[in-house]
Amino acid sequence: MTVARVHDGLVPHDVDFHTLGRKACLRLLGRVPVGRIVYTRRALPAVLPVNFRLDADSSVVLRTSAGSDLVRAVDGAVVAFEADEFDAAARSGWSVVVTGRAALVTDPAERARLARCGPKSWMPLPDGVFVRIAPDLVTGRRLSAM
Repeated sequence: MTVARVHDGLVPHDVDFHTLGRKACLRLLGRVPVGRIVYTRRALPAVLPVNFRLDADSSVVLRTSAGSDLVRAVDGAVVAFEADEFDAAARSGWSVVVTGRAALVTDPAERARLARCGPKSWMPLPDGVFVRIAPDLVTGRRLSAM
């Protein structure tokens, strides 16, 4: 769909806006290392930037401290995870949102596998654990200048 928009009160700028299918969303998620987990903390919305990796089953996997407030807040809860990439000068980019239940990875074999090939925390974590977000709902959109 092509839509003419007025940006900054200057001249019309033609853009191409698309919703993305699940496969395209997952492909884009696999290209970026950082996203934001959206969860509930003390009955209020909370957003935290995290590094992550998309696993073979298309789930989002992140690593955090075992004693973190994040683990206590999200284990077993439905959360959203968002990642994006934008070029402000070109007025283009994409955004993908994964919604699903988050769970602490407890299986020893799975934890060992993720320790080898899962996301590495950017912070030193002496007690790192993995959190998996099941991709129940995957949505996305792309905006391109024409």
